[in-house]
Amino acid sequence: MHKFHISAMLILLLGLIGCDRREPVIPAEGAEAAPAYGDTIIMGSIGDASNLLPVLASDSASSDIAGMVYNGLVRYDKNLQIEGDLAESWEISEDNLTITFHLRDGVTWHDGAPFTSEDVLFTYRLYIDPKTPTAYAERYRQVESAEAPDPHTFRVTYRKPLATALISWGMPVLPKHLLEGQEITESPLSRAPIGTGPYRFVEWKPGEKIVLEANSDYYEGKPYIKRMVYRIIPDLSTMFLELQSGGLDYMGLTPLQYDKQTDTPAFKRRYNKFRYAASSYTYMGYNLKRPMFQDKRIRQALAYALNKEEIIEGVLLGLGQVATGPYKPETWVYNPDVRRYPYSPEKAKALLSEAGWIDSDGNGFLDKDGEPLSFTIITNQGNDQRIKTAEIIQRRLREIGVDVNLRVVEWASFLKEFVNPGNFDAIILGWTIPPDPDAYNVWHSSKTGPQELNFINFKNEEVDELLEKGRRTLDQSERQKIYYRFQEILAEEQPYTFLYVPDALPVVAARFRGIDPAPNGIMYNFIKWYVPEKEQRFKR
Repeated sequence: MHKFHISAMLILLLGLIGCDRREPVIPAEGAEAAPAYGDTIIMGSIGDASNLLPVLASDSASSDIAGMVYNGLVRYDKNLQIEGDLAESWEISEDNLTITFHLRDGVTWHDGAPFTSEDVLFTYRLYIDPKTPTAYAERYRQVESAEAPDPHTFRVTYRKPLATALISWGMPVLPKHLLEGQEITESPLSRAPIGTGPYRFVEWKPGEKIVLEANSDYYEGKPYIKRMVYRIIPDLSTMFLELQSGGLDYMGLTPLQYDKQTDTPAFKRRYNKFRYAASSYTYMGYNLKRPMFQDKRIRQALAYALNKEEIIEGVLLGLGQVATGPYKPETWVYNPDVRRYPYSPEKAKALLSEAGWIDSDGNGFLDKDGEPLSFTIITNQGNDQRIKTAEIIQRRLREIGVDVNLRVVEWASFLKEFVNPGNFDAIILGWTIPPDPDAYNVWHSSKTGPQELNFINFKNEEVDELLEKGRRTLDQSERQKIYYRFQEILAEEQPYTFLYVPDALPVVAARFRGIDPAPNGIMYNFIKWYVPEKEQRFKR
């Protein structure tokens, strides 16, 4: 049903939640109690949200909250197939240019106002408004016309066919009656959102917690779990201690925690662990405005200098796969035959020498025209996997004469001062991999502006053509050829060193039932999770 995920002192749970706490009753083996309403789930989040208006936010913490507060017209089901959400049904014209959505009757906003097609039209116009500072306008700018002929019909027509047209209307719909005529960047809804989703916003204490409560008027029925509390704990080791002490019900484990620290009978009685390939990848990206990174031989050399298997074993304890591009292995769009860069310090040194970088003064580091080959990798505080990855990269690159420094920055500052303005040399980050391969927003040369997602400033004419063609092609076999070529170019150009696709390792307190792992993870059906009445810990 919904979605992937920083700084405060820890607080006593009683003060945090404001409810009575009881020790859970562990059921007899094989017993399964009936669904019941109530209880609270306390979820650990390494990062605080930045903005609870989805049009303005691009971080995963904000997205997690938005996924519970808002709905789109459509969404992905458990098997990553498109199904209706606020739209009950739809028709697509024979020329694939017009979609007519039929909206659900009786849906209300959390303040009681009726949801109508005017809200969808308003949201569309907000996304394409040049004054709206959003990274997500591109797909909506492909629309030729949009109309709301009656309160429960929304119709949109495109200039050309768009492969992601239908799923693009999974964007969170925003309330016209609260936002119309307002300056979007100054709206109080950024801090206190009002949506149509299964959970209502209650409270946000920055750096501490965000609290949501079940929407009793939700169109799919009231969620069983009464309250969701996101505790912001910017350190995964501290978060794990909170989990062990009962202060959390849910978190994403590190590989060390999953493999070495959760294998006791006591932990297995209290928690259930899950493992599946995450829909994400981790990469080292290069600021292509920096002169040293404008020669692809440098980027290729750095790829040869890194042992990805070493990183996966050392950082993930083997719980992941080598990444070769921006798509998940074993999916229809993944190209297994792109150029690879097996660990070879010799090839790395040869490429650097070819590019003119040599150790002219014998100090162990390469230089050219009197300038050392030196740069800084930045990554975000609280993500031990990225920090450890950076440390391994630093060591391996120094072995071939590249002077690498590391800088770890608190998440909000990381985005505001470094990522968004492009103020970095190299960066270790990750992207979520959506089910559809359209990567226009991250890789097209038109997306290199302030606060847009191509912040490394990658520009390639053939890639632009492929991305434009790929989003216009509806036949999957033809799209596959387009995106195969796209991956070949990225593998050759190496604007990122693609590092790994980690395994997702969520852990959930055993009292929560109704969890059904699927290709879409475990959170897609959260409104059906429940705690049997006798096992509920929080009674208010």
